[in-house]
Amino acid sequence: MNTHEIFDAVVVGGGPSGSTAATDLARSGRSVLLLDRDGRIKPCGGAIPPRLIRDFEIPESLIVARATSARMISPTDRKVDMPIDGGSVGMVDRAEFDEWLRERAAEAGAVRRTGVFEDLTRESDGTVTVYFRLAGGTGEQEQQHVRARVVIGADGANSAVARATMPANERAPYVFAYHEIVSSPTNGSAPDFDQSRCDIYYRGTLSPDFYAWVFPHGATTSVGTGTAHKGFSMRDAVGVVRDAAGLKDSETIRCEGAPIPLRPRRRWDNGRDVILVGDAAGAVAPASGEGIYYAMFSGRLAAEAVDAYVASGDVKALATVRKRFMKTHGRVFWILGLLQRFWYVNDRRRERFVSICRDPDVQHLTWEAYMNKELVRKKPMAHIRIFFKDLAHLFRIVTP
Repeated sequence: MNTHEIFDAVVVGGGPSGSTAATDLARSGRSVLLLDRDGRIKPCGGAIPPRLIRDFEIPESLIVARATSARMISPTDRKVDMPIDGGSVGMVDRAEFDEWLRERAAEAGAVRRTGVFEDLTRESDGTVTVYFRLAGGTGEQEQQHVRARVVIGADGANSAVARATMPANERAPYVFAYHEIVSSPTNGSAPDFDQSRCDIYYRGTLSPDFYAWVFPHGATTSVGTGTAHKGFSMRDAVGVVRDAAGLKDSETIRCEGAPIPLRPRRRWDNGRDVILVGDAAGAVAPASGEGIYYAMFSGRLAAEAVDAYVASGDVKALATVRKRFMKTHGRVFWILGLLQRFWYVNDRRRERFVSICRDPDVQHLTWEAYMNKELVRKKPMAHIRIFFKDLAHLFRIVTP
């Protein structure tokens, strides 16, 4: 490739957001370069709700397991089961899932390159020149550069695209997540382990400000934790969780760590030729850290905006991505942010939070909102009951 090649868009990052944007743009007839790092796998529980499977046409072959319940575990080891009434959550292995998404983008017509974004410069004709280094390249001869109308930054919470093009003071807070992919137990070797259940630990010793988890993926299981506290030993915490789940002696297949943003950036575009999506934009749900659906949704919105911009030349199209995203999911993000800031602050409150999760109304509305990615408005009395139950817990009228 050389500077004579001009793409409508260069997408930096081949995770769910970048791959979705590249696929949709290629299907719209736009020329796309998808640039992704070699061998990068984000630590992730791998849960995808039915809404994602439906909206983004995910084949059954990628679903390695199905969770039919979650179990919330309190600081005092109180266990609260939250069964999914008549449904399930798909579980995927991110190594396989992300590569399938990248291959789908290539099949749609996107050009794939494995390499690392380095910088960009602007040309007099309104295009940008994107510089990147091919995987394994160490010499000057390995550096490549192409031109594009737009750059989509889908390269994670520490986005190099954002650092190069967006305000330096616009950095969203984040937790650092670490997990270990281990072999799932067989033949009843771990009596408390359930292939169809996700375990979530709310305990300060396992995460001072977030949570720890055990998410089964069929033949493998993700065991992890997250925190914003520097110096907290996540490896030690994961070791404790593995022991509690009966996974202490399971084979460790790989270990991964990465930052997860806690709120969306105030701006996702630079007003001229760059748009951020996924973790780079902060499109991750507070409290839960769920990001796959929101990443793919933001990637789809970005593809529509870039397509409109290339067709019209009106750069205002890029600014619609964040507006449309927040109009759809902003209220949920605000509620989840309040939940995390209040209930995750100490073990006393975590204990009460897990106790609230026993309530049938809470369980039903939680699963309805998660599975369908929208607030449940058709049961106002359930919301009213939850409000007064929350007040009772806040004022300690009820015991945990």
